[in-house]
Amino acid sequence: MTITEKILAAHCGFDEVFPGQFIEANVDLILANDITGPLAIEEFEKADAKKVFDPSKIVLVPDHFTPCKDIKSAEMVKVLRNFSKKHRTRFYDVGRVGIEHALLPEEGLILAGSLIIGADSHSCTYGAVGAFSTGVGSTDVAFAFITGKIWLKVPPSIKFIYTGRCSRFTGGKDIILYTIGKIGVDGARYKAMEFEGEAIENLSMDDRFTICNMAIEAGAKNGIIAPDTITEEFLLSVSRGKGIFYKSDRDAKYENIIEIDVSSIGPQVAAPHLPSNSRDVREFSDVRIDQVVIGSCTNGRISDLRKAAMIAKGKSVHSDVRVIIIPATQKIYQQALKEGLIHIFMDAGCVISPPTCGPCLGGHMGVLAKGEVAIATTNRNFIGRMGHPESFVYLSNPEVAMASAIKGRISHPEEVLK
Repeated sequence: MTITEKILAAHCGFDEVFPGQFIEANVDLILANDITGPLAIEEFEKADAKKVFDPSKIVLVPDHFTPCKDIKSAEMVKVLRNFSKKHRTRFYDVGRVGIEHALLPEEGLILAGSLIIGADSHSCTYGAVGAFSTGVGSTDVAFAFITGKIWLKVPPSIKFIYTGRCSRFTGGKDIILYTIGKIGVDGARYKAMEFEGEAIENLSMDDRFTICNMAIEAGAKNGIIAPDTITEEFLLSVSRGKGIFYKSDRDAKYENIIEIDVSSIGPQVAAPHLPSNSRDVREFSDVRIDQVVIGSCTNGRISDLRKAAMIAKGKSVHSDVRVIIIPATQKIYQQALKEGLIHIFMDAGCVISPPTCGPCLGGHMGVLAKGEVAIATTNRNFIGRMGHPESFVYLSNPEVAMASAIKGRISHPEEVLK
């Protein structure tokens, strides 16, 4: 079996499972946020449920519109807060909250070999530690709140083998953008994307989280990387345990195997209005920008802020550009302060936001007006994603985003550092 099949089999009590099989599996962790959580709670109450199956396995994270931007968002968070108090679930409020897919691993809630569901499409992020993790609907979450189970169809797997070493300014974001550009936004629809090879083995956990985070942008059910010593070091640094380390059998069956040499990949930029519109950054040098966003569950971790600060140090943001920096969690914000990164950003003319999804979904903290152009380290650039339906969002890694902020147009980092 593949690693995905092994984890699913272990969670439904079968010796083996196969692609296309319908299963009911036990869940190790359930996540919902301030948009999806109230809907799940409404369904929970419609079912006349009296209690949740296990409060310690439910995590409610208000991160999309927090700090609350208006009365409606405040009411949505209040629903989560009240439910959490009543049922004693995990809840992260302002001052302790972070962007959910950066927060949960940091809190040691994600272990290898786990089965995790989240009422958010980017819940596939946690596959980076060798877990099966996927996004589901709010009704599925309500059912799981009550029963601790999820109904699934076992996905077929595609193996992606990455050879070579990444060049300077190329990392996890560029690998996944290039991959999505190669197979398309539906190229892995309801499939497991399994990432392996020399290039993956040499990536940090932050880069691995980035790759698995965007598996959904290729339509995948989940993204997953077999755990290794880097995974083990990370898990032991944030948790009391590491979970169960699964790996695919040598004779496991794959729907397809795709090999990619990362040494030939330069920094990538995805043009509006799909993540699959990815090409080398140098092909976009004539695109002028109005806004830059560096953050999100994709690239708001400390290594991302370090990369952006390295580009920004001693320089100034272009006068026509506004730059929003969003540390993904409180701990990341504190670390950035200790390292002087926040001072570098502010000296360059950036503004620092508290942890929030904010502009990524056009919620707040940086919504675009008609005709405006942004380059962002976020994961989606659909029509109207960051604001007005006639605005435009380009996706990139943190170095490209900051270099573009300084130049006032989409730029390769080398243009700033030379």
